[in-house]
Formats: sequence, structure tokens, C-alpha cells
Amino acid sequence: MGMVIKSSIRQSEYHDSVALMEVARALAQRDGVSDAAVVMATEANKSILRQAGLFAPAIETATPNDLVIVVSAATEETAAAALQAAGEQLGRRQEGAASAEFQPRTLRGAVRSYPAANLALISVAGQYAVTEAWAALHQGLHVLLFSDNVPLADEVALKRYALQHGLLMMGADCGTAIINGVALGFANSLPRGPVGIVAASGTGLQEVSTLLAKLGVGISQGIGTGGRDLKEEVGGLMMLAGLDALRADPETEVLVLISKPPAPAVAARVLERAAAATKPTVVCFLGGDPAPVTAAGCIPARTLQETAYLAAAQVTGYNGPLVDELLAQEADALRRQADRLRARLQPRQKYLRGLFSGGTLAAEALLIWQEMVGDVFSNITADPRLRLADPARSQAHSIVDLGADEFTVGRPHPMLDNDLRIRRLLQEAADPQVAVIVLDVVLGYGAHPNPASELGPAIRQALRRAGDDGRELVVIASLTGTEGDPQGLSRQAQTLRESGAVVASCNGAAARLAGLLVAWQ
Repeated sequence: MGMVIKSSIRQSEYHDSVALMEVARALAQRDGVSDAAVVMATEANKSILRQAGLFAPAIETATPNDLVIVVSAATEETAAAALQAAGEQLGRRQEGAASAEFQPRTLRGAVRSYPAANLALISVAGQYAVTEAWAALHQGLHVLLFSDNVPLADEVALKRYALQHGLLMMGADCGTAIINGVALGFANSLPRGPVGIVAASGTGLQEVSTLLAKLGVGISQGIGTGGRDLKEEVGGLMMLAGLDALRADPETEVLVLISKPPAPAVAARVLERAAAATKPTVVCFLGGDPAPVTAAGCIPARTLQETAYLAAAQVTGYNGPLVDELLAQEADALRRQADRLRARLQPRQKYLRGLFSGGTLAAEALLIWQEMVGDVFSNITADPRLRLADPARSQAHSIVDLGADEFTVGRPHPMLDNDLRIRRLLQEAADPQVAVIVLDVVLGYGAHPNPASELGPAIRQALRRAGDDGRELVVIASLTGTEGDPQGLSRQAQTLRESGAVVASCNGAAARLAGLLVAWQ
């Protein structure tokens, strides 16, 4: 007997993504319900619902401002009851929020209640974020604007005002910062130390800072800028401000700048400012030309992994392994590991698939794979020829950033909610030409409390499905985190290994190992 698919469209209704995630999980656990989704009706979410077999005709006309609840159930009655329960649960959440004992209704009220506060973290829907950011700046607060989908012109105006008033305006779409030892957004438990980081990438900042921690090196500050800061229109305003702040900071001995390749004029401006620093400065313009960096007297790094190793080497008193030594040892170990894993694969298994929650981790893997295997399709590539026509469907070698804007409007970020990545993992595992699937698992504050508990069973299911089809599959996972993180780095690694995944030492190593498995073909 087939399943019944029923949906409910709630026009112009907004709930935060965590609420949607909790309601969807509650629906999926009801007796007689095989699957469920609670998302905003964006085109990307509609495509995902189609791929999941959860698309109902009524959803076609829903707009991105509409909330869609859809269930697949054994009977009409079960489906209808589930939809009713979802509506009731959303209503109870709204009532609970309204009856909270203390909940300032405005930033002005919050400042009155906490007069010592000097920073606001803003995470609301994009259409409201700009108003709240202006309110915070006018109250004299530094701002971390976590929200995405903010118009670029508004970001520029906010940053110019902030600089005129001696304030940091981190964002929009700034996922991570560590200010005076306090983790903001997605961030990790890290030791304090002499390395100061300014990053136009949340996961880039996390990857470099956690690799430094593994080398026994801490950070003084981690300043996020938002991913668009080094665009021509923005001009690197916040990276320049962060660089100036760290140059003047007596606790910062080594500077690190992280970004995808900036606009050429912006890169020149940033490097000119970095050249004036009296502190060693490691610059990772991921995949960018190292020559201008060297000409500015800075230290170029091609990958996030190299960035951490090079920065550690500049710290006074550091006596760990040198960069070349570390990379050479790793390359030799990866080649031996690849030789063992390759024996699992059949000749028809020739494609790599990357399913990422971190945009810069995806970009690092994309850079490595392009050098090792050639063309790679992606939703983040700058090459229009290799842009995925539908990000919900891979082709040939593919890397997908599931944290990109098209996937996170009206849906929780994949660092919080594994549902979308699990669906995609099983989808990729069903392709008989896929050899390797690579996952990044980002730990820390704000992230899923136990990602391996959900990804592990999904990995086992993917491997079992491939086995039922008469083939094996290699799943490689990298972990970004520390032992001090709430999830526990070693506990997560153990769970993933027990599920059948190969756990790499870092994101760069995971990408290189995957590339070695197919580059020989």
C-alpha cells in the first residue's frame, strides 16, 4: 500500500529555523508517518521536497514567504492528524515565547537591562536584520550580524557607520567570532594565545583555530567579517578594521587573514595595510595568487591547513614540527591509506561527492580536487561552466555547500540539522558510479550537540545500501573541533569510525585522500 502525502500551506508565517527543525522531528516520530518536512517554500526547498518524494501539487503555488508543512503517512487520517499536531505545536511555541518571564522586546530595552553590554549578536530573518543592526549601532554596540540575505548596499552602509563610530560590524552572514575568549555564533572551545585571526569565513576561522589548538597554540581574538567583506562593493572595510585592531593589540603576536580570493583592488588594499604591520602575517586567500602576498612581505598559505601550520611556526617558542615536515609525513600516510581503500572500489566507481556544511571547507576541498582530478561541479564554483544546474542533484565530480543561502532560507543550517545532508548522503550512495563521499563535521558551541549520533546511522545505511547493490563505498569524514567542545572531538571520531567512516585529521587531508582514490583513473 502506497503512502499518502498531504501538505499545509501557512501564508506569510515565519518561525525561526530551530522551531521548524523541532516540529519536523516530532512529526517524523509519529506512528504511521514515514517522513515529514517543515520549511519555507523557497525554490531550493521545493526542489529538495521533490527529490525526497514529499512534493504535493499545492506546494507549487506557495511563495518563499509561506510556510510549508508536508507529511508522508500510511493513511489520510494519519496525515491529517500529523498536520494538525504540527500547527498546534507551532502555536504553543508562539504562546510560550509571549509568556516568557523576561524578554526585552527591543534592543533599547535590552541595553537598559544590561547596561554593561557592548556587543549585540543579531540572528533574525534577513528582511528584519538591517533594522536591528542599525538599532544596535545607534546604541553604541559592536555587532555580529549572523543573519544572511541582507542587501549588499545595507551591509556597506552599516559598516561605514560602524567605522566612523569606532565599532565593529561583523557580517552580514558572519557565522563565527571569538572576542576576548567568548565564542559567538558557531565557534569552538579554544586556548587563549598569541595568534589573532581576521576571517571572511566562519568555518575557515574554526578550521584554522582548531588546528592551531591541536598544535598547542591559542588565539588572542577571532574577528569575523562576513563572507562579502572583500567584494569590490564593500572594500574589505571590516578586514582592514580587524587588521588594525590586532596590529595594536599587545596580546597578538602573529596575524592571520582568511578569505576566498578578494576583488583585486581590495586584495591590494588589504596587503598594503598588512605590509605596514610589524608582526608576521599569514595570508590565506584560498586559491589566490601567492605572489602579491609574498611581495607585501607576508606569508602566503594555499589552504586552511597550511595557514594553521605556518602561523604556529611564527609563534615565539614554538618547537613543533615544521610545515614541510608535517605535510610530507601526511602525504606519505595518505598515499598508503589510499592504496588500501582503493581495493574496495569497482572500475565503474569513479566519482567524488562532497556534502559540506561549511562554505570555506567546501571551497578548500574544491581547490584540492580541481588540482587532483580536473573539473568539479559545485554550487559555489566561480566557473559558470561547472555551476550545478540544480544544487539538489549532483553530476560527475561534485561538491555541494549545503550551508549556502539557497539551502538555508526557511531551513536550519546543516551545522544544526543533519536532515538535509542525510537525505543527500543516501541519494549519492545510490549512484553506482560514486566512489567516495566526503563530509565535514563541525563541532563547537551553536552546532548540533551530537552530530555523529545522527550521521553515524546514516553512514551505516548508505554503506549497507551500496553493499546490497554489490559494491562498496568509501565515506570520509573530517572533524573541525577540539576536545573541549561540548560534543567531544574523540567521542565524535570514535562514533563515526564505528559507523564505517574513514576519519581524516582535517578537511584538507580528507579532500586529498578522496582525490587519491580516483586520480589514478
